[in-house]
Formats: sequence, structure tokens, C-alpha cells
Amino acid sequence: MSLHPFGAPPRTPLLPPLRVPALLRSCHLEPALAVTVLVTALAVAGGRGAAGAALVAGAVLAGQLSVGWCNDAVDARRDTLCGRRDKPAATGELLPGTAAVAAVAALGLCVPLSLLSGTVAGAVHLGGVAAGWAYDLWLKRTVLSPLPYAVGFGSLPAFVTLGPPSPSWPAWWAVTAGALLGVGAHVVNVLPDIEDDLATGVGGLPQRLGRTACRSSAPLVMLAAVGVLVVGPPGAVGAPARVLAVAAGAVAVAGTAVPSAPGSRRPFRAAVVVAGVAVTQLLLSGSDMV
Repeated sequence: MSLHPFGAPPRTPLLPPLRVPALLRSCHLEPALAVTVLVTALAVAGGRGAAGAALVAGAVLAGQLSVGWCNDAVDARRDTLCGRRDKPAATGELLPGTAAVAAVAALGLCVPLSLLSGTVAGAVHLGGVAAGWAYDLWLKRTVLSPLPYAVGFGSLPAFVTLGPPSPSWPAWWAVTAGALLGVGAHVVNVLPDIEDDLATGVGGLPQRLGRTACRSSAPLVMLAAVGVLVVGPPGAVGAPARVLAVAAGAVAVAGTAVPSAPGSRRPFRAAVVVAGVAVTQLLLSGSDMV
């Protein structure tokens, strides 16, 4: 029998309740969805069919979510010190351990989804996801920080073309453009937080170069990716490719070279638009991608 006049007193929870919105905000959902949509469009154009494109979408989304949750779990203490109110693991809305469990679960789902596209295609995609984890756990603090982005993004065209029904390696220019887009994405991703990163010991290559150099180099790298897609495929360069290249240039410069407020998402969104232009270039290339 309880001695409390109103029964047993309510227990104070030791852990914050699991909130799905907090978990979604922690996974870097916007870039995860952007990458998934763009790669799925490539899969559709590459003849993977509805079922094949759905498998590609599921594998890519699971891989992106795993890398995003891993990032927030690893960076929870640093984000707390920097006062990041946009990071649930830093504000206490989400335990870092919960983000870590979600990352492992998404990775566990990514493995079979990737291998359903074939052993070689699956291995290539999982290698790209492993590069993302290597960035989160170690390489983001070194001068090699662009390497995981180059490997991860460069592997995505191969994941598409190596799957059924007609597995083949992608053209060199498709892989090169993907790698360049990845490096550009890395630069614009860290651009808003360079000072906080340096203050907490994150000394990747963009942080060491500094804000001014990153503003100049980011559009150049992204435009190099578009340029490779314009001149790489065989045949003459058509008017649509030229128009897209000019549009990509304008967006890249406006999004990164022009100064923005601290924490602004404009550089990232500009990179997404440029990536969308690059994928459109790939779609225009059609079967030339293999």
C-alpha cells in the first residue's frame, strides 16, 4: 500500500521523451531529401524502372540519414558549446545516444537496400556511405575533409549505372562531376560555421582556408562540375547546355560569392540548385553517361 495520500507520486523522467520532429531535424533532412531526389531522377532516366528507382531512392535516403544522424551524435557536445539552437542533440531535445542508435539503424537498413541493386552497385554505394561516416568520425578535422564528399558524391552515378537491367561503369565525366559537386557541397556546408568550427577544434580544409577563400572557391568548384558535364559527353555542345551552364554560374555566384548573414542557408540552397542543373545536364546526356 502506498503511503502517499494520492497514490504513488509521478516519477520524474530521467530521459527526454523521443520526439519525432526532433529526430527528423537531427538527420539533416533537407540535404538528405535533395540528394535522394536527384539520384532517383538519374535512376529513372538511366532505365532502372519504377522498382529499381524505388530501391535506389530507399538506399540513398537510408545512407544519407545514417550519415546525418551520425554527424549530430558525434558533434552534440561541440554544438552545445557553440550554442547551436538548430541542433536537437545540442539543446537537449534529443539525446546524442538516440541519434547514434538512429544512425546505426539507418545504416543497417541501407546495407540490404543497396545490395538489392546488385553486389557491385551495392558495394559502391556502401563505400560512399562509409566515406560519409569517416568524415563524421575523423576526417572532418583534417585537411582531407573534402575527400569523403568527393568519394560519396562521385560514387552515386556508378550506383545508378551498375545496377540492373544493364550494369556498366559510368563515363569518367559523370564521376568527375559528381566528385566536384561533392567538394563544392562540403565548402558551402561549412561556410556559415567556420568560426565556430575553428574555435572547437574542427580544422578541415575549408576552415583552414578561411571564409574569404571559401566564398571564392565554392562557386568555382561547382561551376567546374557543370563545365565537365558540358564538355565531357561526346558531340557538339547544344544551346540547352549553354543556357544551363550560364544559369548555374549565376546561382553559384549569388549563393556563395556574395556575403550572407552568419548561419544563412543561402549557400547550401544555391548548391542544391547547381546540383539540380548538373543532374539536368546528365539527363540531357542520356545514354552517353555510360
